[in-house]
Amino acid sequence: MLYITDEIAIEEWELSEQFTRAQGPGGQNVNKVATAVELRFEAERSPNLSEPVKRRLQRLAGRRWTGDGAIIILSQETRSQARNRELARERLAELIRRATVAPKRRIATRPTLGSQRRRLKAKTIRGEVKAGRGRVDAEE
Repeated sequence: MLYITDEIAIEEWELSEQFTRAQGPGGQNVNKVATAVELRFEAERSPNLSEPVKRRLQRLAGRRWTGDGAIIILSQETRSQARNRELARERLAELIRRATVAPKRRIATRPTLGSQRRRLKAKTIRGEVKAGRGRVDAEE
């Protein structure tokens, strides 16, 4: 069981792991040992997440969200399979924690009367400057 917050815990059946060979440097070890971890979390079917959290999680996951509603996290930073597994689970937990925080609603504000007048005065002055840039008559 993966504990996210006090209210949210992910069951083991919702997670599946697949181990593959990691990319990048590592000498002979990288060719022999499957240390990279691909963690798959069935987010859409999870009974532990509310609908708003699922929607925010989908937006935060981006390309890691699959068409069938799962999140795939790949971890291949270390040469240890166990450490990569821990890192993938930590990343998933952090992603879900970020999704649990509801964004603050924006309160619409109006510009003050003074700021409106200053803006219009600046526009008038700028327009006068530009109006003075016309063609010069030959008789002047």
